[in-house]
Amino acid sequence: MRARSHAVLAASVVLTLAAGPLAAPAFAAPPAPASRSADQRGPAAEALRAAIAGLPNQYATAALVRVGTSGGDWHGSAGVRDLASGRPAHPDARFRAGSITKVVTAATVLRLAAQDEIDLDAPVQGYLPDLFTPDFEQPISVRHLLNHTSGIKPGDSFGDDFAEVYAHRYETLTPQQVAASAIAKGPEDFVPGTRQQYLNINYTILGLLIERVTGRSYASEATRLVLRPAGMRHTYFPGTDPRIRGPHNRGYQAVERPDGTTRPVDVTEWNQADRWAAGDMISTTADLERLLTKLFRGKIVPRPELEEMFTTPAGVPGATLSAGLEYQEADGQAFWCKSGARYGYSAFIGGTRDLSRTLVYSVNSTDAKGPGRNPVADAITAAALR
Repeated sequence: MRARSHAVLAASVVLTLAAGPLAAPAFAAPPAPASRSADQRGPAAEALRAAIAGLPNQYATAALVRVGTSGGDWHGSAGVRDLASGRPAHPDARFRAGSITKVVTAATVLRLAAQDEIDLDAPVQGYLPDLFTPDFEQPISVRHLLNHTSGIKPGDSFGDDFAEVYAHRYETLTPQQVAASAIAKGPEDFVPGTRQQYLNINYTILGLLIERVTGRSYASEATRLVLRPAGMRHTYFPGTDPRIRGPHNRGYQAVERPDGTTRPVDVTEWNQADRWAAGDMISTTADLERLLTKLFRGKIVPRPELEEMFTTPAGVPGATLSAGLEYQEADGQAFWCKSGARYGYSAFIGGTRDLSRTLVYSVNSTDAKGPGRNPVADAITAAALR
């Protein structure tokens, strides 16, 4: 079943935002479940349609949703392909998946570990001696990078706010430059393995590790070891190309005017080279659903390496991150999931380990990198978990 809604807007449309920053997508707790057992319940189609109805609005311009349950599946799309024409959103559109790229990077590393090309307990300094300086005396294992307990400081970027980074959106900051800038900041913020701090730099260095041990590009190895086995035919890594190839819904960032109103700025084209193995992947909801199901079923990463994706580091207070995934609970259900956000695009994949309930969505958020919650994303997750 598909749900589609659209509105024709003039090119000069003004999005009036509610007070306060908007959200990157958040994993919201669902309402109390119905009296039927979980294995009998199918998707709450009416609630899902309501969650994405009325788009575009001040929070999002489009949404694509796929919910899977043991009682059936639901696919829906709403919103517009672009604000200028108001055409209905493309239901099979490609979009920027952001940090969901880390799931693919982690799976690639674990595939190489299964082939004895990478030792998860070995110090990464031994694999990349030309990157690390002698100041890094504490051994940082590959596993520390995978579960964000390395302590390595963040690398450089083009700025800290939207105006700064938008001005550089067609320029290239290479992964090598990002990694070198992080190492130049000196030794770890904490002893590796004692704290968990989510940072892109861990996965940027994992991308360099993949290239070092295989002698081939990150994109080619991730495609060979993960995308192809998962059947992700419409997913790719854009490199320095700022475009989204193929059908896509345009992304917008709401920018405040001096008078307090806002205007939508088209952010569809953007060179994501600095995100690389940490966040530059372009995909579709169908492809991400394939990744989720094939991965959880052990069709991509063999056991015991797959257990790394469902294991948080022991002895680390408050740790919820594993290799590529994050552990969350909602109404007593345990979910393993990953969100991702680039300007104009917010995405999410997640499910129970037995795949009795899964959720994949892309929301064209008008403040995808903002610190608050996005009401459209929250409504989708709440409806999906009913």
